[in-house]
Amino acid sequence: MQSPKFLWLALAAGFVLAGCAATKSTAGGSPAQPRGQAVSEADLLAWNIDVRTPDGLGLPPGSGSVAAGKAVFDAKCASCHGAAAAGGPVFGSMVGGIGSFKTDRRVLTPGSMYPYAPVLFDYVRRAMPMNAPQSLSNDEAYAVTGYVLQLNGLVAADAVMTAASLTAVQMPNRNGFMVDDRPDTAATRCMSQCTPISGK
Repeated sequence: MQSPKFLWLALAAGFVLAGCAATKSTAGGSPAQPRGQAVSEADLLAWNIDVRTPDGLGLPPGSGSVAAGKAVFDAKCASCHGAAAAGGPVFGSMVGGIGSFKTDRRVLTPGSMYPYAPVLFDYVRRAMPMNAPQSLSNDEAYAVTGYVLQLNGLVAADAVMTAASLTAVQMPNRNGFMVDDRPDTAATRCMSQCTPISGK
């Protein structure tokens, strides 16, 4: 009976020989072909769906009514967000909280938090529904956005969302954010004759 050490050595030698044989068989042939394919402009456009939220640059053509948004929401969103976006088994309410950012108890909803309405459209189109992101048409995304805005009292029940009408919505927290231009380090920058940093 062979010792375990001998078996391990024999196994390792077998792997080395197999690797050498595979290398030799490919080395004498034609150069390896590149993998994949070139990316076309159409491929890039399919990924370039971001929206500049202050002015809506990048919002696609399309439109959706609040009524159509309710139907889409009930079919594709309510299972996680609850009926009328009041909160469901997965996520909390998407309604209310307007003005709460000026208190100690912030309520995070699209109506209370987002500074610009296109933020909501961009997120809905890009990431929702969670089990099938980017599956909504532009019209459906506009409609769902309008429905959620209407639930928050920000557009009328008969509103139709388009690139122009969505950008025109004045969000309550539009001026609630500020640019934090403080440096993200506490140390003083050293450009010459610097003291070495000592380790711990």
